[in-house]
Amino acid sequence: MARILVIDDDIQICEMLSQMLQKEGFEVAYAENGIKAGRIYRAIPIDLVITDIIMPDKEGLETIVELRRDFPNIKIIAISGGGRVGPEPYLKMAKSMGAMFTFVKPIDRGELVEAIHKALGSEKK
Repeated sequence: MARILVIDDDIQICEMLSQMLQKEGFEVAYAENGIKAGRIYRAIPIDLVITDIIMPDKEGLETIVELRRDFPNIKIIAISGGGRVGPEPYLKMAKSMGAMFTFVKPIDRGELVEAIHKALGSEKK
């Protein structure tokens, strides 16, 4: 069973994604910022990271750069609901920094699950 780390400062988003992903058969851990996410990633095996971009303390772009530097084979999906200029510029930067897939919130469940399976190299059962 693949383990996914969800990083988002909105606890409701973390809980919603956790419940959705658990129903799909994944184990889920979550953190509210990149600092805590880095600790979790180093403490337990994680197969894929889903990270928000705009967060306090350590935001998503910095988290992506750090994780890719320390773990070059990490699989990352970036999500964003906006920011001052809207989500697209942030997601474009996330993609250029190593995110495999990007999504604008609210996220389509089917599209996210499909992207997870592609990123993990598995087929949806």
